[in-house]
Amino acid sequence: MRSRARDVPNSSRPGTHSKFRIPKSKLLNLTIVLLVLGLGFLVANARLAVEYVRFRRRRGAAVLVWPGAKPPYSGIALGIGVLLGILVVYKILVLRQYPFGEIMMFVYYAYLTPLSRRIGRGFYEDGIWADTSFIPYREVGGISWREGEQQITLIVISRLRNLARRLIVPGDKYGAARRLLRDKIGEQTIQFAGTGLDLGRADERDSI
Repeated sequence: MRSRARDVPNSSRPGTHSKFRIPKSKLLNLTIVLLVLGLGFLVANARLAVEYVRFRRRRGAAVLVWPGAKPPYSGIALGIGVLLGILVVYKILVLRQYPFGEIMMFVYYAYLTPLSRRIGRGFYEDGIWADTSFIPYREVGGISWREGEQQITLIVISRLRNLARRLIVPGDKYGAARRLLRDKIGEQTIQFAGTGLDLGRADERDSI
């Protein structure tokens, strides 16, 4: 009888692997967290997809544009996308689960974020595509330049939303961008009057 007891595998003894089991309550909490993250990334994915569709429709009206600046830590973001892709495949093929949250995060990091960098930033016939959104000329309430050591930034203030948007302008496009803005102001496509930034009788083009 003693020899038989010694021959029983450890895995069959009760409580041997209990310390390696994740409690159901923690699994439920993790599932809820991933679901909430998935919903948040679903909203972010929808916003990026809508922006890219708008760009596709508007790119024929481009006047002076350039590729979006490569964001910092883009390599880390791409690495996160690769790891999420592996996790998604593992959960679907091995665990037979539908990882909604992980799929939404994978789409964001591995596909839509790199795709959004293809949106041409700069000037179109009907507005300015800043680093984060498009502003029609009729909504521009103020413009200023910030010249740093490594980059030149155009600050565009929306008269409707009272928000400032940034547009990083490459050095070789700086002169053309200033001339284009002066022309738009001369044509009164951009007007500062009534925005709190009224320049009085002075030529508004002198501020560009």
